[in-house]
Amino acid sequence: MKIRAAVARAREPFRIEEVELEGPRADEVLVEVEACGICHTDLTAKDHDYGTPLPAVLGHEGVGRIVALGEGVTGLVVGARVVMSFGACGRCPSCAAELPAYCRHARDYNLFARRLDGSSPISQAGRALTGHFFGQSAFASHAIASAHNLVPLGEDLPGPLMTSLACGVQTGAGAVVNVLRPEPDDAIGVFGCGTVGLAAIMAAKIAGCARIVAVDVRAERLETARALGATEVVDNAQADLGAALKRLGGLTLAFDNTGRPEVIEAAYNALHPRGRIALAGLSARGASLTLDLNRLMASGRSLRGTIEGDADPRTFIPRLVDWYRRGELPLEQIVTTYPFEQINEAAADMLAGRVIKPVLRMMP
Repeated sequence: MKIRAAVARAREPFRIEEVELEGPRADEVLVEVEACGICHTDLTAKDHDYGTPLPAVLGHEGVGRIVALGEGVTGLVVGARVVMSFGACGRCPSCAAELPAYCRHARDYNLFARRLDGSSPISQAGRALTGHFFGQSAFASHAIASAHNLVPLGEDLPGPLMTSLACGVQTGAGAVVNVLRPEPDDAIGVFGCGTVGLAAIMAAKIAGCARIVAVDVRAERLETARALGATEVVDNAQADLGAALKRLGGLTLAFDNTGRPEVIEAAYNALHPRGRIALAGLSARGASLTLDLNRLMASGRSLRGTIEGDADPRTFIPRLVDWYRRGELPLEQIVTTYPFEQINEAAADMLAGRVIKPVLRMMP
């Protein structure tokens, strides 16, 4: 079938073009896309040699309605609304342990954006385009998605807001509740207040953290962080980060999604004995940390990375939806919607810091 898709070419604007989409294969579904969030990962894949073969159809925070089922798909029906999350095989040891972010085939599905046999469901003028990004490629009017990616979504829920649950909000909230697992007396620092960081702040508030310190270089982001639950803020553009954290009394937990070594080192150095830090930010190629190993050993601190907040979307997204329904996850404060045709304006606004989470509406 012919569909409209935003085709990504290296360091060029997205162009919405007509492409061909094949029908769903076994364990896949065809989804008519309602809305899709834009994530920094999409722009990194397009412009910074992330490893995704180009040209490609990107987009990995899709919400839509199932139009057709491939062979062997169970538990889903035509007409159902779904959130499309990241790709995973559903069968390897990590998937069996309900840790699909560490699927043995994660690089194929999510980074290289291909089926396991190397094929793509999208082509143009007889030439295959990369079209299985995070198992969906949802910058399009329709997408072929892996059935394992999908989470049912209630008819009453606003699609544009729910897109962020597929990756950004899932990552930040999951890093807090699944990885750091705070207690009420914890003091947590969140470094970087975009979608992921603000989701972490919301989750820390839900968890009842005694202190929530937000760190960013944009004053308006810090204002949003306060509105969402931060008890203290640090403007890293105006203050020495290490000194500021010391004046605040240090941290028991830290979450970084900046990927900047100097920020991570300052966060690590601010941890109390047995403090824990989790990293979710994409760093520059070859980036490294300098840590005092004796201090690491003697203080009992720990540092670890996390992908998608260690979440299993099939159980964690419904939990996020419950928080949203209770008013504890005010996604409307971070989402700005754009018509699909304004994808380049939306991406530019995100990069410039004018919006937090831009979401494309494929339907009026």
